[in-house]
Amino acid sequence: MIHPQFDPMKPTSQAPIGIFDSGVGGLSVFRHLARLMPNERYVYYADTQNVPYGNKSGDEILFLTLQAVDWLCKQGCKLIVIACNSASAHSLTALRARCSVPIVGLVPAVKPACEITTSGQIAVLATQATLQGRLLQQVIDEIATPKGVTVHKHFEPMLVPWVESGMPIDHHVADLLIKQTAAWHEAGIDVIVLGCTHYPFFKEFLQAWIDDSHLSMALLDSGTAIAERVRSLLGYFGLSADSSERDAVLYFYASSLADHVVTTAKRLSGTRMVFVDSDFLPLDDELSRA
Repeated sequence: MIHPQFDPMKPTSQAPIGIFDSGVGGLSVFRHLARLMPNERYVYYADTQNVPYGNKSGDEILFLTLQAVDWLCKQGCKLIVIACNSASAHSLTALRARCSVPIVGLVPAVKPACEITTSGQIAVLATQATLQGRLLQQVIDEIATPKGVTVHKHFEPMLVPWVESGMPIDHHVADLLIKQTAAWHEAGIDVIVLGCTHYPFFKEFLQAWIDDSHLSMALLDSGTAIAERVRSLLGYFGLSADSSERDAVLYFYASSLADHVVTTAKRLSGTRMVFVDSDFLPLDDELSRA
């Protein structure tokens, strides 16, 4: 049994929103949050020492996620977003029993995919942990199956490392992604669900190829829905920031802050950042610009 451990003072509206992911992928969620709620403050924690989570066991994912969220709670976060589909698939129930602040998790965007497909065939591109998790299967059973929509699951282990390394388009992983998309089109699939927060970062690249190939295929992710859910919860609990001034700095904490992590995060975040190493000491005195 997991007992609640976090009993901080009731957070104020000016407290930050915490964001957790195994790597830089959760920055795709941050961008949706910051766009919808630009006056909020954000603290990001990336477990880059253990990325990716998608090939780990459920128990290991749960253990690592509990550690990360424990730390975010101790920073006084008023709400925490699990910006990792794999972590969401294996830890949401335990986290909500353990934490005294709202926890928002991710589920692949199967519901909107089922609403727009005309062929009745959709693909979910996600990590192995997400594809095998109960959350996704529950959505399939409750939404896709009753609508007669067939869900094709696919896992490509190199996608997360490719994004973490900066997504070079001349890399063989880019070719694999294009070949798989072409195969889906041949199979009659007309909606691809990007079921990992790393994946929206190659959405523009893949959409350009789809358009150039004159294919009728849609790409969906959960970023907008998650941001709207966070805004709704903050309003419900009276925790929305009451200042019109934005703290335009994202504090990015990492369990291992390699140079390529800093470089990729700067490029993907779209905002000014302060990077903090595994000992939680500021890496630089100067603010890093995206």
